Amino acid sequence: MFDDSDILLSHCHRTKLRMRWPPGRAESGLRAIDPPFVAPGPCGVAVRWAARKRELTGESSARWAGAITKATHDQWALARRCQHAHVRSLEAGVKTIEHRLSLPIAQKGTEGAPGGYRSRQEWFAKSRRLGVLRVRLERERADFASGLVHVVRGGKKLARNRHHLDEAQLTEGEWREQWQARRWFLQADGESGKRYGNETIRATPDGRVSIRLPAPLAHLANAPHGRYVLAARVRFAHRGTEWLDRVEADRAVAYRIHLDAARGRWYLTASWQTPTRPAVTIRAALAEGVIGVDTNADHLAAWRLDRHGNPIGAPRRFGYDLTGSTGRRDAQVRRALTRLLHWAETCGVRAIAVEDLDFAQDKTRERHGRRKRFRQLISNLPTGRLRVRLNSMADRTGIAIIAVDPAYTSKWGARHWQEPLTSKTRKTTRHDAAGIAIGRRAQGHPIRRRTAPPPAHRSDEQGHRTVQARPAAPGREGTRRPATDHAHDACRRAGSVRRTRETSASRTVRDARGAGRWVQDPLMDAVQER
Repeated sequence: MFDDSDILLSHCHRTKLRMRWPPGRAESGLRAIDPPFVAPGPCGVAVRWAARKRELTGESSARWAGAITKATHDQWALARRCQHAHVRSLEAGVKTIEHRLSLPIAQKGTEGAPGGYRSRQEWFAKSRRLGVLRVRLERERADFASGLVHVVRGGKKLARNRHHLDEAQLTEGEWREQWQARRWFLQADGESGKRYGNETIRATPDGRVSIRLPAPLAHLANAPHGRYVLAARVRFAHRGTEWLDRVEADRAVAYRIHLDAARGRWYLTASWQTPTRPAVTIRAALAEGVIGVDTNADHLAAWRLDRHGNPIGAPRRFGYDLTGSTGRRDAQVRRALTRLLHWAETCGVRAIAVEDLDFAQDKTRERHGRRKRFRQLISNLPTGRLRVRLNSMADRTGIAIIAVDPAYTSKWGARHWQEPLTSKTRKTTRHDAAGIAIGRRAQGHPIRRRTAPPPAHRSDEQGHRTVQARPAAPGREGTRRPATDHAHDACRRAGSVRRTRETSASRTVRDARGAGRWVQDPLMDAVQER
């Protein structure tokens, strides 16, 4: 029906959160902790090329010209984003190699910066790799500056399988079917006010699908007004009631018809925009407590906390297996997030705290060298896929997603919470303790636990030692100075000579501290009042 050169696959635009790393560091040597924030809901952007649309309108129609230009622009925008990410990766690799080559051999690295290479052979090999990366970087920068992108319709992997059919376990006919299936699709945006929400591809409430043919193909119509009605009927099992309400109210619904070559079936995908929910404040979201979630390569470690930051019940673990095809990996992530959200709804919690992770710049081999297992661990963490899925799924349930700074959550959680919460019947892991640290940071509490009073004095006689700093107090997660009245040199600074093991509090009533004055009323006043 259309020229293949004008039709490309349309990919979804996914927004990613970035980990904020302020340039300054705290006075204690640790970097400053960013405040938590509520992750915004999903949003979308649509852009069209007016010049190309006007050229195609004369040959087809305005609606089909808009659908074609939108599909090609989405593919170009995806390739443009991938090109920008590739340039950033090459720049990071070149910078890291240049830094490590400038250091003496076998010099140890510092916090946040790798050291020199281990041997002269490795130094020489990396110097040659530096030249290769510089050539690639110059080429990619030139393409990015000129706006040139390289797009393979159907994907690079499918194109390479044509030359390796035996390894791909495909025949030439099977490969050709997959190659053509990537191009056989029709899509059109919806229009509010039009009948059933879409004039180009229309689906009625009873499941009948019809297509508005362009002028050159009007002679193929089998229905009035230049429409072609498909013989098969469609049914939406998921969100069918919501779709039916929209089409009956003539609200905009976008459709896409595509072929699945593996199953030999045609599918109709319906999509529409949902109303944006008003952003809730952190205080309102944390009113019923929070669930802290630690993201790992094969599971989510979650623990429920009350509004005071105390863990409630037992930790929960939601596992997933990120091996196999893309569809299987995506299904594993959806299943784990669905179980997490159902548990949050059962507990009555309206907020889930996650780490604002992004390993885009930290999983190159130039940064971590021979630590292959560590690089694989970072690469297997589904940070981007999990954030997008969790934010989209939680928006429908009314649960707020709070992103927190990931600095030191695993280290401090294991130090302050793993051992106290481990018992004979429950073994607390490092990941479970990290979930508590994430939840407490979202609530504004320090990660470390309260210091218990002395065993001999469980009252305020010596001053209460479990006082927490306010959330806005600077340095509340650092090491506190001892109180003046409880310091080991309080007696010497007070100018009195007392025994070392003696407390600084006075033993006489006259010297007792107090702002009021003790007075005993006479007994006659009480008798007269009767």
